[in-house]
Amino acid sequence: MLKRVIVAVVCVPILLGMVYVAPVWMLPAAVALLSAIAIFEALYSTGFLQHSRITAYSILLAGLIPFWVFYDSRSLPALLGLFIYVVLIFCDAMASRKKVGLEKIGGAFFLSVFIPFFLSSFLRIRKLEDWGYYIILPFVIAFLSDACALFAGMAFGKHKLAPTLSPKKTVEGAIGGVCGATAAAVLSGVLAGPLFGVEGCRLWVLAVYGVVGSVLSQLGDLSFSYIKREYGLKDFGDLFPGHGGVLDRFDSVLFCAPFVEIMLYLLPVVK
Repeated sequence: MLKRVIVAVVCVPILLGMVYVAPVWMLPAAVALLSAIAIFEALYSTGFLQHSRITAYSILLAGLIPFWVFYDSRSLPALLGLFIYVVLIFCDAMASRKKVGLEKIGGAFFLSVFIPFFLSSFLRIRKLEDWGYYIILPFVIAFLSDACALFAGMAFGKHKLAPTLSPKKTVEGAIGGVCGATAAAVLSGVLAGPLFGVEGCRLWVLAVYGVVGSVLSQLGDLSFSYIKREYGLKDFGDLFPGHGGVLDRFDSVLFCAPFVEIMLYLLPVVK
């Protein structure tokens, strides 16, 4: 627990500095780096794909997608990049004499696109008006959901939520996570005016963000727990002491960030 607190104390200011103080180009660079590390963790720790060149292609693709999202977003560069990637992995798969099957190719492709594209929600939100407030919403919801679920589970947990996937998670912890994330989302709307100059936040909308966002955050956590149990892993990595690797720390954010991005268009915080 102490390691988790220390990492949070160190990393939160770095995260805020990266978003609000650092040059603009550092945000896509940070997302690209996290995406590349996440792909490496997913492929290496599970032993799912033991082909160095295809792994390298996948890491490179994951690192390029955030820059495409932030600086270009046109269809032709994306088509070109995916076309080259697919041609290369099929050439290497055929050269491997059937050692790399369709399952491996499909898994590498899925992870290399899904992870960076979902993490790039922060880059798309960065282009919106009032982005300074909106960009922290996924972190507020996901991280407070994680923290409140942990403490509520420790204090009140009796009924297992998904014992085969994550033995320590409880129904009471999940409810605590939803309550904590919802309260944090509403409170962020109250503070949005004095801190970010965003007036007229609809608090009931933020409550919806908090409830659904917390459920999706916990689903993201369980989804990657499913992968870890499938391959007998405790963590994907050890980049963040007490938390694990990038995927262990950002699994909930991966599901929450795209949800917040979508909702900002479908059900805006400010009418």
